[in-house]
Amino acid sequence: MSLSEIKDRIAKAEAAAGRTPGSVQLIAVSKVQPDDRVRAVLDQGHRLFGENRVQEAAGKWPSFREQYPDVQVHLIGPLQTNKTRQAFGLFEAIHSVDRPKLAKTIARIAQEEGRCPDLFIQVNTGEEPQKAGILPAEADAFIADCNAMDLRLEGLMCIPPVEEEPSLHFALLAKIAERNGLSGLSMGMSSDFERAIALGATHVRVGSAIFGERVSSGG
Repeated sequence: MSLSEIKDRIAKAEAAAGRTPGSVQLIAVSKVQPDDRVRAVLDQGHRLFGENRVQEAAGKWPSFREQYPDVQVHLIGPLQTNKTRQAFGLFEAIHSVDRPKLAKTIARIAQEEGRCPDLFIQVNTGEEPQKAGILPAEADAFIADCNAMDLRLEGLMCIPPVEEEPSLHFALLAKIAERNGLSGLSMGMSSDFERAIALGATHVRVGSAIFGERVSSGG
């Protein structure tokens, strides 16, 4: 699978769902990918990437940004509270706002710095105990709390349980976003992004289908 094939599939899925062409952004998930693979995708003109860890992004993206100044990097993995300020300097968006303590830390640093990355709240749609995220029943209250802190919410993010039909989770996420007036939906990965687009995804996260299988077993 190549970058152009993935973009073709996204365009077809947009058309099939009656979506505006170009309304879905492709996040190329570059976590644990070697620099030469990332550079190859950059050289094809792609400019939106996703990383799982602050530390890995800090080692990879500052030098790439010097060569490709228009690149955007989104944090799609968990954010430790003590890495929040560093994340502000590395990412244009954070997709994993998943607990009140982190939201308060982001709000405080945003006040101090006078700026804030775009924010997505991670919702644990499958209510899986091992997975991060706000439970669906608590999402409305958490969104209201974030709004009260003047956090600029772009939307919601989810990672459906592996063994369940993802469309059910995408539909649930879309419903929560709609009733809270949020337009961004970060959902859908290599195996299910067409179904996510059909249900309103604005950001799809695709890694192995673009870069090939991960080289490292870590992360």
